[in-house]
Amino acid sequence: MNSEAERRADPRSFVRRSGRTTSAQKRALKELWPRYGVDETGALPPLKEVFGREARTVLEIGFGNGKTLVRAAAESPQFNFLGVEVHRPGLGRCLLEAERAGLSNLRLMQADAVEVLRSQLPQASVAMVCLYFPDPWPRKRHHKRRLVQPGFIALLERALEPGGMFHVATDWSPYAEHIEGVMDGMTAFERLASPPARCATRFELRGSALGHKIWEAAYRLRPLA
Repeated sequence: MNSEAERRADPRSFVRRSGRTTSAQKRALKELWPRYGVDETGALPPLKEVFGREARTVLEIGFGNGKTLVRAAAESPQFNFLGVEVHRPGLGRCLLEAERAGLSNLRLMQADAVEVLRSQLPQASVAMVCLYFPDPWPRKRHHKRRLVQPGFIALLERALEPGGMFHVATDWSPYAEHIEGVMDGMTAFERLASPPARCATRFELRGSALGHKIWEAAYRLRPLA
C-alpha cells in the first residue's frame, strides 16, 4: 500500500476542466444528488447498503455525460451501476438522464477513481470495471499520466470479485499497445476471446468519425485456486 506522501505524488490521469454547468445541471446536482450521489470520503459501507439491495455491481470510470452509463443501467436492471466522474457538468447531465429513465440501480461519485479503488471500495466488491476511451495522453512525456499502469491494475485486482472483469476500449492505437503491454505482465488476469457487448460512447463516435480504429478488450481476474 502506498504511503500518504506517495499518494500525493501519484500523477493525475485527468485534468479538472471548469466547463459550463447549465441551470438544469445545477438543479440536478442540488435536487437529485441526495437520491443518486455517494458522498463518502472514507471507506464505503457494503455496496448493498449503498444501493439498498443485494446485486452485483458494475463500476464505470470517467462516464462523461453519462448517457452510455444510464442506458446500460436501464438495460441491465439486475446489476447495480456505480459511476465515477470528476467533472460537474457531466455529473449533472447524468443525473438528469437517470431521472428521466427512472433508475433505482445507479449511484454516482464525484471522485478520483484511483482513490475510490485504493481506499473506498470494499475488497472484492465489483463484478466489472469499465474504462471506455480514457485520455490517451499522447505526448511521450505525459505517458506516466495514463490511467492504465501496473499500479492501477493492482487496485482493480483488489476491488474485483474473483472472476470479475476489466473491460477497456480506446481509439488511440499507441494507448492500446500500452494497455496490452501492461496487461501482459499482470498474471492475475487472463484476456477473454471477445469482450462483452456495450453501448457506443460519444468519444467513440467522435474517434470513428476521425478515422480512428476502435480497440477494446476484456480481461478476467482469475478465480482463486
